[in-house]
Amino acid sequence: MASSAGDTVTNGDAPKTGFVPLVAVVDFHHHRGPEVERWFGVPEGSDPAAEWDWTLLPFMALSDGAHASTEDFSYFTLVRPATDDAPATSLFGISCTRQMDAAQLLVRPPDVTRSTVQKAVVVIEDTPQFFGMLRERLSVVTSAWFAQREFIDVEILRRFQDSLADEKERGQLNEEVDRDQYLGMSLRELMLFFGSRCERLCMMQFSLISLIPGLLRNLQDSAGPDMNSYEKRLSQPTSLRTSDRNSLLAYMGLPLQIFGKGSLFGPYTPLQQLDLLADFGTKSYIVGSTNSLLLQQKDRYSDILINLDEDTISITSPSLRNALALSHSDRRWIDFITQEVNDTWDEANPQRPKTMGYRGSEEFIRLQFEEYLLSLISAVKYRNYLTQNAGNPKATLSHIEGDPSTDFGNEWIEYWMRTENYRLWNANTDSHLFDIVEPRHPCAGGLSIDDVQRRIQQQVQELHLDERFAVGKEVLGRNLAAGREKASTLFNKLYADMEALREAQKKRAEEQLDTERNGNNADTPKTQQGATSVGARAGAYIGSWTTWAGQKRKEGWGRSTNSNGNSGGGWGFGSVRKSRNATSNTLSDAGSEKNGTPLSSPTLSTGGFASLEKSPVGNTPHRASEGDDGSRPQTQHSFSESVLGTESGSSAPTSPHKATATKQDSTDEGLKANDDVPA
Repeated sequence: MASSAGDTVTNGDAPKTGFVPLVAVVDFHHHRGPEVERWFGVPEGSDPAAEWDWTLLPFMALSDGAHASTEDFSYFTLVRPATDDAPATSLFGISCTRQMDAAQLLVRPPDVTRSTVQKAVVVIEDTPQFFGMLRERLSVVTSAWFAQREFIDVEILRRFQDSLADEKERGQLNEEVDRDQYLGMSLRELMLFFGSRCERLCMMQFSLISLIPGLLRNLQDSAGPDMNSYEKRLSQPTSLRTSDRNSLLAYMGLPLQIFGKGSLFGPYTPLQQLDLLADFGTKSYIVGSTNSLLLQQKDRYSDILINLDEDTISITSPSLRNALALSHSDRRWIDFITQEVNDTWDEANPQRPKTMGYRGSEEFIRLQFEEYLLSLISAVKYRNYLTQNAGNPKATLSHIEGDPSTDFGNEWIEYWMRTENYRLWNANTDSHLFDIVEPRHPCAGGLSIDDVQRRIQQQVQELHLDERFAVGKEVLGRNLAAGREKASTLFNKLYADMEALREAQKKRAEEQLDTERNGNNADTPKTQQGATSVGARAGAYIGSWTTWAGQKRKEGWGRSTNSNGNSGGGWGFGSVRKSRNATSNTLSDAGSEKNGTPLSSPTLSTGGFASLEKSPVGNTPHRASEGDDGSRPQTQHSFSESVLGTESGSSAPTSPHKATATKQDSTDEGLKANDDVPA
């Protein structure tokens, strides 16, 4: 019997290379820049960076912006050149960068001339499969080394490399482990938010490619576009053990190898490596950068740009936009997964569902993607089968209607069928994979109202209406703020004018009373007391009226009703008219016609206050102005007769001086005129 599908020879898995994990120290020299300081795990005097042309290793280990944090991590790929025993392959580096105040060093070397010391401890492995676990150990070791406060003693780093080599020799760090180790590659966090630190940038990319089952174990060609060892060892499986998941995945052609000849994977790519991206031999890549200068060249270097600082995805290639649009079934499927994650989200522990159950967990998400990929490749194989047997109704599956691959998007399928990845997969898989896995989209079905709503929402997002309306909202907000400020200024001026007018009226009334008192030789102390009382009462009237009018203005300038059920006569704001008494004449003419203070409000006449006129005795429903008929209706800016205190049940405030006024000399005309004026 032929070897099983899970064997390394048939599924393309990288064979053992015997590579021993290496540990290095990268130092940031203040004059020479980043440089490799020492190695552990190599013969004395050996320098792998020089032997294997790893000139960019220091720049990969010390990422741009690492100085902004106490601790940061970088992930990168390196090419190990071919030897007599093995072909060229990819190696994977993880670095932990820390810094400390130079003044804290117990022994300060003479070349430390600045206030901080920055170093990175680097581990180089032949697989990224255990990076999550390795990251925690590397962090502890680096922190302990820095805690010594001197870097001459490196025994802790030497023992760390020895432990890694021992584990590799005992088989604890190799590709034969049954399942992938995804510690640190959080899919729940990937689906909801992104970070901007170098570590989050790199782990997001590893999380993304880990969604293709088995790909993390087969990245031996990812470090350079010239490598193609995976295809050379790949052959079509001839047997299948359905009870063995790895055998099933290999028989179906997984992993879909997206890194091969002409491809590159660089989780962290320094600016010094950008020339490799622009090289003619580099056809595709997934890379990450923390340098904002790359954004200025995004049209040159990217077809799709994911900005983790702004949580945006920009498709810079117009030809890809339609192909990458989700179908109705795709949108239904991803919405289902997203909803499960949202429903089980736990702020305290984003990597685990708050229910501690299976739904919404990391394993749940990976299984959904695995099912999706198996359905996709099965549907594409069935599509090819239908094309080869066009016109033969017996060649179709009775329980499958039409071409199921259309649920994955026709344009996307056509694009994929033109890629090297499709060629490699199609050439090494059986033509009847749809007999193993049903060729049906996980969320296949007719168009529903939910699909229509999703499509409308997507179209609204594509129009960027939120961005366009944001400008309009900002302008509208500024205009409203300016309008409120102008209105506030207008009313403040109005009240200031009213206050100035009140003070002028009060002053002129007092001057008039003083003139009358000094010009009357028959004045008695009682008369003087009455004149003084008039002046005081006039001032009190203006003050109390202003308070009362302000309260009424807040209540909407309400009307009162007389005993007959009709609106009572009143007075309001209007043109200035001559009063029939001296005191009222003083208040109106002196304050408005002589002083001429304008009241700039749309609800007020430009003449100022109306005259305060005593109502004639009688049953007249209301006092009509000159030229008005007796049926003129009350307006919102009019007051009822009750304001003057002539009706019972009035809602107007009672004059605080009315009781006192009855004790004064009733022959004083000025006093009589003010007895009926409300305070």
